[in-house]
Amino acid sequence: MGSIQATRILHQRLLEGILRSGMTFFDTTPRGRIIARFSNDINTLDFNLPMNIKNFIPTVLRVCVARVAFDITLFLGCWAAAVRVHKLLLTNVLHLPMDFFDTTPIGRILQRFSKDVDVLDVKLPGLLLDWIISIFSFFCDLPPQFGTLRAAKLMHAALLQAVLRLPLSFFDITPTGRILGRFSKDIDVMDTELPNTLGTWRAAKHLHATLLQAVLRLPNAFFDITPTGRILGRFSKDVDILDNTLPITVSELNYCFFEVVATLVVISISTPIFAAVIVPIGILYYAVQRFYVATSRQLKRLESVSRSPIYSHFGETIQGVQTIRAYNVQDRFIKESDEKVDGNQLCYCPSIIANRWLAVRLEMVGNLIILFAALFAVLGRESMNAGLVGLSVSYALQITQTLNWLVRMTSDVETNIVAVERIKEYGETKQEAAWELPNSTLPRDWPEQGMVEFRDFQVRYREGLELVLRGISFTVKGGEKVGIVGRTGAGKSSLTLALFRIIESAGGSIVIDGQDISQLGLHSLRSRLTIIPQDPVLFSGTLRINLDPFNAQSDDDIWKALEHAHLKSFVKGLTAGINHEVTEGGENLSVGQRQLICLARALLRKTKVLILDEATAAVDLETDDLIQRTIRTEFKDCTVLTIAHRLNTIMDSDKVIVLDKGQIVEFAPPTELLQSKNSAFYSMAKDAGLV
Repeated sequence: MGSIQATRILHQRLLEGILRSGMTFFDTTPRGRIIARFSNDINTLDFNLPMNIKNFIPTVLRVCVARVAFDITLFLGCWAAAVRVHKLLLTNVLHLPMDFFDTTPIGRILQRFSKDVDVLDVKLPGLLLDWIISIFSFFCDLPPQFGTLRAAKLMHAALLQAVLRLPLSFFDITPTGRILGRFSKDIDVMDTELPNTLGTWRAAKHLHATLLQAVLRLPNAFFDITPTGRILGRFSKDVDILDNTLPITVSELNYCFFEVVATLVVISISTPIFAAVIVPIGILYYAVQRFYVATSRQLKRLESVSRSPIYSHFGETIQGVQTIRAYNVQDRFIKESDEKVDGNQLCYCPSIIANRWLAVRLEMVGNLIILFAALFAVLGRESMNAGLVGLSVSYALQITQTLNWLVRMTSDVETNIVAVERIKEYGETKQEAAWELPNSTLPRDWPEQGMVEFRDFQVRYREGLELVLRGISFTVKGGEKVGIVGRTGAGKSSLTLALFRIIESAGGSIVIDGQDISQLGLHSLRSRLTIIPQDPVLFSGTLRINLDPFNAQSDDDIWKALEHAHLKSFVKGLTAGINHEVTEGGENLSVGQRQLICLARALLRKTKVLILDEATAAVDLETDDLIQRTIRTEFKDCTVLTIAHRLNTIMDSDKVIVLDKGQIVEFAPPTELLQSKNSAFYSMAKDAGLV
């Protein structure tokens, strides 16, 4: 009925127009043309046009519905695939044999759960869509693409070769600008893309170096309150954004900005009155952008924070994989991992919704620009050139897409700049004391005697916590062997941390050979002390690097240290000898061998003060006996502070310090303390079966 009504009105207006036309019209217009209006054109209106419109509208609707359904199906399919792959990956890792973890760095495993899963979750739908579209364009454009590419390459090479071989007379009659014009595209690329790429790359490199240096210099209290996954997130996702996402986004932002400015200038020149609406539209545009960016930035921050527990949980799972298998609780850990991934997706979904909200508003603002450009062109048709009107409207039609992309690039830059903010946050966190003091007068052979004094020393792990050492005072003479014992939580390990200034003093001082250690640079202090920790620390690399990280000792000295540490025969039996590869954490060595390597490392340092922090607590009695025998002979002239887990290892010490609740309750030779049945040391020795 609608098409019939429209046809009737058009037919009536055509007839009225013909009847009211002047006689000159019939003199200059063939009768057949007039009849054609009443036959062919009216016939098209009556029959063909309604049928075409009827077929066109359902086709458009089907295309729209199919596209939406395709995108939704693709997204849901990729999301389900990513979830399935993530669960399958976690299940397989939990069931892998132990030798896999001996030969595979943890960082490589974490990479599978960070960047690779992120690609599945975020980039896979878009990549598949682009891939499907490219399949058709590839087969359609394959011959032209190869031909164009080959032709361009050959023409560029031929042009350069021809110019270099031209006679000098050619340059006398040919303007230089014409020659340069042949190479303008390449120069333009170098001028625009190369500086931007190099600039962002240099900035990313600088921020990564700053982050790494800052994390390595953070105090120990920071790691007590910061999950490992959050730190890994800074070095994985955030650094990846700096390296890959931000350079492209900044480049696109610059391109879109200058294109928008150029387009607005062209429209304003074509229709000067259009300049009056640039400001109000710009204000509306800015308001939409600010509202979106503020929301998007917070959503990005939430998504980043919710990602850290995934890394932490996975790292903890890998470290405790033996215990998890022993208790057969793999399903529980998989479920916990899925819950953390779901929590991360809950923070990611609102950002997609906000993106759709932005698209609708930006289309509205872009359509306003087209409306005003066309309206002003129509209003000024009497005084405007038709070519300028067409130029103005055509540029207005093109600007919508560019404006949309400009705001998206702006929001992406501001959203991804959160990565820079997160990295700078660590760079601005309070650091340890100075590594080196510029005006230090510390002698090269300090400490000469190894005398250690604690003067009313107090310490806490961080601000707001109670003191763990409460005003302790004692003196250890150079060369003395002193054992430190106490119940769990008495403050034994805190004393060791204070000696190395891992935790800073809250009162009092520590003096070594007359030098207050709080007045020294951290490197000057720590390089003059040696510790054999309870948990032996080894790094990925050769055995030689683990023994002598700074390559300051000769091979003869290293073999001598291995001999004194009772490891020479073992190392000689290895195929590569001291160049034997040690896996991450020394997992391809036994705990006893790792502890003996730490002993050999201490022998190479040759310092006057040695601290044993329950060094034999996790080794068998035979290895314990080897370590004690070496300490008695090779460190006989050194000051040795031994935090003892087994009392029998300190029974031959010169003195024993008994700590309780951060205070010294006894400080005397062990034989003297054992004579008093009321002493705390006697009670501990009795519990250990030594008396």
